[in-house]
Amino acid sequence: VPLVESGGGSVQPGGSLRLSCVASGYLSSSGCMGWFRQVPGKEREGVASLYTGGGAIYYADSVKGRFSISEDIDNNTVYLQMNALKPEDTAMYYCAAGLTVYSGVCQGTHWGQGTQVTVS
Repeated sequence: VPLVESGGGSVQPGGSLRLSCVASGYLSSSGCMGWFRQVPGKEREGVASLYTGGGAIYYADSVKGRFSISEDIDNNTVYLQMNALKPEDTAMYYCAAGLTVYSGVCQGTHWGQGTQVTVS
């Protein structure tokens, strides 16, 4: 079952966006979900991860205090609330589902197609 992201767009610095990832079938089983971002020419970065079902939550240092990951099990959706956005947050954002978290990052085995976030 595919993961489907939405909510990306263009926003001014200091603004907010909320990304959504419909993750049908993934939140009802044990595992992890994560949000990642990638800029062309750079490695993919794990932004935020959680263990499903109310488990531990992890953030990259670059987004701590500004981003928040959450899950809505009833709606099979994982969210990434992004506040106080900076130009360096500009990237393609992906959600992923996996089984385990390693070094604070969900090791994704299934990936969405991504949604673009531009801060300028």
